[in-house]
Order: sequence, then C-alpha cells, then structure tokens
Amino acid sequence: MNEKKEQLKKELKEAIANITEINALNEVKVEYLGKKGKITELSNTLREMSIEEKKEFGKLLNELKEESTTLIEEKRKQIEEKILNKKLESEKIDISLPAVTIPVGSPNILERMIEEVEEVFMSMGYDVVDGPEIEEDKYNFELLNIPKGHPARDAQDTFYIKEEEILLRSQTSPVQVRTMLSKKGEEAVRMICPGKTYRRDDDDATHSHQFMQIEGLLVDKEISLSDLKGTFDIIAKKLFGEDCKTRFRPSYYQFTEPSVETDVSCFKCKGEGCSLCKNTGWITVSGAGMVHPNVLRNCGYDPTIWTGFAFGFGAERLAMLKYGIQDVRTFYNTDLRELKAFDRKEMESND
Repeated sequence: MNEKKEQLKKELKEAIANITEINALNEVKVEYLGKKGKITELSNTLREMSIEEKKEFGKLLNELKEESTTLIEEKRKQIEEKILNKKLESEKIDISLPAVTIPVGSPNILERMIEEVEEVFMSMGYDVVDGPEIEEDKYNFELLNIPKGHPARDAQDTFYIKEEEILLRSQTSPVQVRTMLSKKGEEAVRMICPGKTYRRDDDDATHSHQFMQIEGLLVDKEISLSDLKGTFDIIAKKLFGEDCKTRFRPSYYQFTEPSVETDVSCFKCKGEGCSLCKNTGWITVSGAGMVHPNVLRNCGYDPTIWTGFAFGFGAERLAMLKYGIQDVRTFYNTDLRELKAFDRKEMESND
C-alpha cells in the first residue's frame, strides 16, 4: 500500500504540474478524489482485508487523501493568484495622467434668478412660502377682490379644470391669501411666493402658457407707499446695480389701491435711450401697490388697523432683462450650449 500511495501521489503531481486553468484542475480532482476516482476506489479493497490490515491500510489511505487534497488546493491558489495578478496588471491606473473631463449640466437660469431674489428678500426678513398650483377660484380670484363676472378676469385667460371652481392658478397671489388667512388677522405678514403660474397664451419668443412669478406681500401697522418705494429701491439695486434708479407710475389692479407700475432706469444705456428701453430710458419690471382694503377684510384683517403692500415680478422677464436673453423658450430647453453661458460657477469665477 505504501508503494501504491507514493505512486498515485507522484502521478497526481505530474498531472497538475502544467495546469493553468481552474476547470482543468477540477477535472483532475474528480479523476483522483471523485466518487469513482483512483484514490477513492482503493477503499473498495478494505472488505477483503483483516482487521489489522484495514487499520494500516485505512491510515495510509487517509494520509493519501489529505496529501492529495493539499496538493490540489495549493495548485488552485497558485492559479488564482496568477489570474488576479494578470487582471490587476491589465486594469492598473496611471494616476499621473491628467483627469478625464466629464461634461455636466448647468443650473437653469430661472432657478438662479429666483434664488437671487429670494436671497435679497430673506436678508430683509421675508419668508419664502409655497402653495398649490391647482387652486380654488375663491383663493385665485374672489378673495382678491375679483368676484365672478368681473372684467379683470378676462385679462387672465385661465385654465379651468372643473367648471369654474377648480383651476390652474393664474398668479401666485393665492399663496398670499392663504398665508393671511392662516394668521387670522392677528399677525404681521412678510413673505414672497415664487412659483409656476398658468394662463392661456401663445407660445412664442416672449410668451408662454406657463411662467414663473415672484410675488411679495408685507402687512403690518402703519405701512405706507413710501415703504414699498424703499423696498423696491433695494431690490432694483441688488439685481441691476447700485446706480440703478427707480420710479412709480400710476396703474390699476383690482387687488391694490393705489396701484403702480414699477420702472428701473435702463442698465444698458444708463437712461439715455436705446432699443432695449425703446428709447425711453426706463424699463417696466413689475406691478405693485397698497393692498386693497377689501382684500385685507376678506382675509381677516381690519383695514383701519392693518395696511400693507404687494408686488409681483415675472421671473422670466427679470432674467431676460438682466442676462440679455431674447427668447423665453431658452429657459425650458435642454441645450447645454445655451445654458452654459449662465452657469453659476463660471459666472462667479469671472466676477
């Protein structure tokens, strides 16, 4: 048996010596240690031996199995190590090479514009408030002093969802109404509400059925038109430069009294007259006014005690003026070549 053991061990070493693949090694393992393998079949001769012979033969057979298993596993480790080293060699990275530039997108210019306005108002203590885009008629119109049948509704060609009760909001003013109602006429309000609004309109270079509004509201005691003028001056200078001048012109809105159009001096020609300002030296940027007593009353505020002002900007209009954008559709496309020019990081690095 001892001679047989050494012979099989020698055969096994020769069989695995030149093997370079795991599958081939597994085949050799089955050939020698499988159920019908050369080493396993030796155990079939045990039944013909005496008890003393079985003990000696069994001991040598177990040693052969253990030694054979060890030889095969050591060979397996060698093969796996070679495979791993070969893989690492082929996949190694030269960290001294320059990095690959991965193109990335740019923040939408409308988001940038809204963030700029939000930062200015938050620095003055205003809250940024959001509200539903699918709105009820009473919040969008009635509580804002625009009852059913009022001609002011014609100027806002509205998307109605359910008869004349549920609609896509045509302005962000309903957020102001909801905020005032939540205060129950007992607390001051200082807020802006940027968001999407919807009106039936032609989609062309300057109009869209969806647009972004940034409306603001301040309600407190002893608030006057001069407070609105001072606030508007700060906003204009922050957005268009410290040399920007402002003016009010009389206007009419159903939810403010008195109402004004707010203009800024043309930042392109410095008020001398050009194509941007249509040779007037001034550019209209928003509508504003003192909150109408009826609106205050509808929202739970006593107009003999509380006063306030409201204003509204079109985010697209502000961005088009500030960044020289000619087509409103630029804000809603995915052409990175156009958006790259308004990338926040690049613009800040150039400043």
